[in-house]
Amino acid sequence: MTVRSALIWGVGGQDGAYLAQLLLDKKYRVHGTSRGGTIPDNLRRLDIADRIELHTADPSDSTRVIEVVAAAAPDEIYFLAGQSSVGRSFAEPAATFAGAALGLLNVLEAARRAVPDAVLLNAASGDCFGETVVPATERSPFRPRSPYAVAKCSAHLLIEANRVAYRQRGCSAFLFSHESPLRPDSFVIGKLMAAIRRFAAGDRTPLELGDLSVVRDWGWAPDYVAAMWAMLQRETPEDLILATGTSMRLEDFVAAAFAAIGLDWRNHVTSVPGLRRPADIAEQHADPSRAAELIGWRASVAGEDLVKRLVAEAIASPST
Repeated sequence: MTVRSALIWGVGGQDGAYLAQLLLDKKYRVHGTSRGGTIPDNLRRLDIADRIELHTADPSDSTRVIEVVAAAAPDEIYFLAGQSSVGRSFAEPAATFAGAALGLLNVLEAARRAVPDAVLLNAASGDCFGETVVPATERSPFRPRSPYAVAKCSAHLLIEANRVAYRQRGCSAFLFSHESPLRPDSFVIGKLMAAIRRFAAGDRTPLELGDLSVVRDWGWAPDYVAAMWAMLQRETPEDLILATGTSMRLEDFVAAAFAAIGLDWRNHVTSVPGLRRPADIAEQHADPSRAAELIGWRASVAGEDLVKRLVAEAIASPST
């Protein structure tokens, strides 16, 4: 039996690490990229570091991208690289755009020349759709509100353009918020879980957050990488929204997390105006029914069940 191979750009991130674990379980040969040349901590945490063929590469370096793609000769390419914090994108708009859009362009071009039969998935974002009081579908218009979202919209348009111009087999997964124990504390849910861990240990230093009124669709990250893989198993990959279909206010998420350790969040959390973004999305709702129809995918964890799982994982895990 021929062993399939995959190349994951951004293998050290939350999604990249879980995807690598999934592919290894499916007996893939897995290549991954890292900018720093060191083994990413998330690969160590999942105990898979020694099973990944790691390449040092920055996707904005077109020459290096060609070298890596040619060396890996993958059947499947997953582009998950780039700066993924919406808040940070306001401070670093050029770097954010270069990582998401220019990086993907380089990978598309390298794949087209070196491995024209490879199939490619781009990690797009639910933020492309902006405010979605009516649940977003794959036909919803783009209304980006951050440099991060603009970069993700541009990257998806490159996927569309190459499908038309070169019949390149690629698709975008429009990922709504998804969390796990691998989420760093530079993200709001990662920050919340780090606080839950220390509160459970007796540290009562107040937690400072931004706008608690925002509404998001939060899911469990390992579910989402399973969907990414399933998307590339179709003969003709199609762009899909990946979400739970259930949204919560951040305030309710925080309240449920503190309640899970027997505390009233109102005594321990402060909303700090300075932590709010220059522009933000008040509400996000998504309709993932197309993913259920095409690849049989549904999120397994959502809402308060997700909160309880994250809290349990945070308490059980050592501080990282």
